[in-house]
Amino acid sequence: MMQDWTTECDVLVVGSGGGALTGAYTAAARGLTTIVLEKTDRFGGTSAYSGASIWLPGTQVQERAGLPDSTENARTYLRALLGDSESERQNAYVETAPDVVALLEQNPHIEFEFRAFPDYYKAEGRMDTGRSINPLDLDPTDIGELAGKVRPELDQDRAGQGHAPGPMIGGRALIGRLLAAVQSTGKAELRTESTLTSLIVEDGRVVGAEVETGGETQRIKANRGVLMAAGGIEGNAEMREQAGTPGKAIWSMGPFGANTGDAISAGIAVGGATALLDQAWFCPGVEQPDGSAAFMVGVRGGLVVDNAGERYLNESLPYDQFGRAMDAHDDNGSAVPSFMIFDSREGGGLPAICIPNTAPAKHLEAGTWVAADTLEELAAKTGLPADALRSTVEKFNDAAKLGVDEEFHRGEDPYDAFFCPPNGGANAALTAVENGPFYAARIVLSDLGTKGGLVTDIDGRVLRADGSAIDGLYAAGNTSASLSGRFYPGPGVPLGTAMVFSYRAAQDMAK
Repeated sequence: MMQDWTTECDVLVVGSGGGALTGAYTAAARGLTTIVLEKTDRFGGTSAYSGASIWLPGTQVQERAGLPDSTENARTYLRALLGDSESERQNAYVETAPDVVALLEQNPHIEFEFRAFPDYYKAEGRMDTGRSINPLDLDPTDIGELAGKVRPELDQDRAGQGHAPGPMIGGRALIGRLLAAVQSTGKAELRTESTLTSLIVEDGRVVGAEVETGGETQRIKANRGVLMAAGGIEGNAEMREQAGTPGKAIWSMGPFGANTGDAISAGIAVGGATALLDQAWFCPGVEQPDGSAAFMVGVRGGLVVDNAGERYLNESLPYDQFGRAMDAHDDNGSAVPSFMIFDSREGGGLPAICIPNTAPAKHLEAGTWVAADTLEELAAKTGLPADALRSTVEKFNDAAKLGVDEEFHRGEDPYDAFFCPPNGGANAALTAVENGPFYAARIVLSDLGTKGGLVTDIDGRVLRADGSAIDGLYAAGNTSASLSGRFYPGPGVPLGTAMVFSYRAAQDMAK
């Protein structure tokens, strides 16, 4: 069948996060003409919002830092957590990570460093110091007009503001560096406001895609293949409901209106199999006055209770484990929302990192937080049983004074105290809640994105239900079903896997 093509390239990349741009750079650096499609008006997707920890073990970056990390050590850790399921993709991940970093750091725009952040599980092969790498901060003038095309940080973006002044950090530094690297090849075209509507198939092979750009339909031919790394279904309430994904689209941390499963739907339409669509990279979310949520991480005080006024978890857990504990404990609203109970020790501020960070006064005005001079008053304002709340807080305070949380073991794992300043006690992760006024903040089940999607092989090739590969079609990141299943092994696994399998997809297309 003859197609009426608008334009053509070797590699078409759908999405512009860390995975997509790694794939685009890999293809373009190999001399393949590459087109990158971003649905919104800014590049970066959820990656731009992130802290940009990247779980790429055993690379030259850890070696430079003198870290005793290795591919074998990382393989041991993943196997201890995940078992033999996805063992081939586990192996491909850890074995390819050093090559990805080596290629990227050959470009003058890209440089990484090691920053300590513990792995999330106590398992063989764990690094208590962590093994994640981060991009160096970036002076926006180093990349010229590209800097203005990177999605602003989450606080700014959700407030409808432009870029904050100063250096680009975290995810924005990663995206800025990758965009500059992609552009420097002279082989790539970067497009915004371009939405994938369908894939084009000839004789069982994906040969291109139909794309909406500025109200106009374009048909782009991709001679080597299409790589889709365009987020998950986190922003699509209907797809979440169909898949049974806990949480809500409005509570997700993805860019509003961006990650609505377009690429996953396009893959399904050409025969792609899916898995794990009910799974996400969960986290607790501080409910916001507008009904959205703020990513809560780095809890350094307070305690969390369900609607019976009882604790049910270690509040200092890594965020995905926190979210999963909320979901497991929830029974028709018994734990979603939960309440974070804290005192005036930090001047009425929540003892945790919140992204975006809304002023306490706005929360109190909206009723997403309440304040009271006594715990009994706080219970009345939240609808919590007063006796249970007081008993729970007193029990928690006794544990804080002893420095031992016998119920939930808060402070026993290196991660628990990672964000906690010394409190003068035996356990930095346990600080008594005793200085009124007291506060209660509504905590909901949020996520950093969903982790189910198209089933892929070790090279990111999309597979049918019978295990055969769809020629010309690749997926990575949250558009693909994660190799980590129901686990979140360490900081930067979503980015790390997205980058590795996008790299492997581009290498496969370059053969």
